[in-house]
Amino acid sequence: MKARRGAWVSLCRRVGSRALLLVTPLALAAQQTTLHVDVKLVNIFVNVTDKDGAIVGNLTRDDFAIFEDGRPQQIAIFEKQSEVPLNLTLAIDTSGSVQKDMSEEEGAAKRFAQAILRPQDQMSVLQFATTVHELTPFTNKLAVIDRGLHELHSDWATALYEAISVGAERLGPKQGRKVLVVISDGDDTAKTSTYADALEAALRNEVMIYSIIDVPIEASAGRDIGGEHALITLAEQTGGKHFYVGDGGLDKAFAQVSDDLRTQYLVGYYPRRQDAGADFHRVVVTIPRAAPDEFNIRNKTGYYSDALVKSN
Repeated sequence: MKARRGAWVSLCRRVGSRALLLVTPLALAAQQTTLHVDVKLVNIFVNVTDKDGAIVGNLTRDDFAIFEDGRPQQIAIFEKQSEVPLNLTLAIDTSGSVQKDMSEEEGAAKRFAQAILRPQDQMSVLQFATTVHELTPFTNKLAVIDRGLHELHSDWATALYEAISVGAERLGPKQGRKVLVVISDGDDTAKTSTYADALEAALRNEVMIYSIIDVPIEASAGRDIGGEHALITLAEQTGGKHFYVGDGGLDKAFAQVSDDLRTQYLVGYYPRRQDAGADFHRVVVTIPRAAPDEFNIRNKTGYYSDALVKSN
C-alpha cells in the first residue's frame, strides 16, 4: 500500500513539473502580449479667419480635420480657448535702435497686462539688448509686472534669437497655452544664437510666437528687412501671428494680440500610425467643407516628439 502511494505521489510530481514547464512559457507569452503603450495627447491651437481677415469663432468639432505626417487623425478633444490658462512672456527689445520708444513700450505693456490677464493666467517680462534679463518672473500680480516694466533700460546690441530661446525654455514647463510676445525691429546684432535655434526652442517647448514689429516706416524702401522676415516666419511656424506698430501705436498692436488669443480653438488627438523613429511630426489642420480660399487657418507646423514628454 505504501509502495503504491509513493508511486502515485511520484507520478503527480512528474506531471506537475511538466505542467509547470508548459504553463510558464504561456504565462510569459501572455505577459509579453499585453504591453502598455503610452500614447501622448497632441494639442494644437488653431486660429481661423475668413478671406477678409475677420475672426471666425463659431466652428465646431465636425468642421475640422487634422493630419499628422499626411495621415488622418481622430479628434479626441475640441474646445474654444476661453478658459484655458494663458502663460505669456513679454520680451521687449531695449537696444539702441528702439531706445526712443522705451517709454511708450512701458506704458502700452502695462495696459496690455491689465487687459489680458485673468485669475488663471500668468505673465513674465524679459528685456533684451546685448544680453537677456528677466525683469519679472511669472506672476498674476499687476503691481509686480508694473515694477518690472519700470526697470527697462537700454544697451546697444540686440540678442533677439537668444531672447526667444530663453523665453521658450522658461515657458516650456508651464501647463496650458504658452505664448511669447516679442516687441522688436527684428535685427539680431548680438549673434549669440541663431534663427534655427530660436525656432527649434519654440517648437520643442510648444510656444506660440506673436511678433510686434516696430520699424520707423513700415513700407520704407531700401531698409534691411531680414530681421522683419525672421519675426514674421517665426510667428507663422509656431502658430502665432505678426503685427506692425502702425498708426494706432503699440496699444493697437497689443489689442490685436489679445483678440487673436481670445478666439483660438484647441484640437487634440492621440497620434495613430506614427513613423517609427521620427523626431519631428508635421501637422496640417483643414476645414473640409470649405472652399480652398474661404478660410485662413493658422496653427504650428508640427511638433518634436520629446515635447510631449515635457507637456504631459
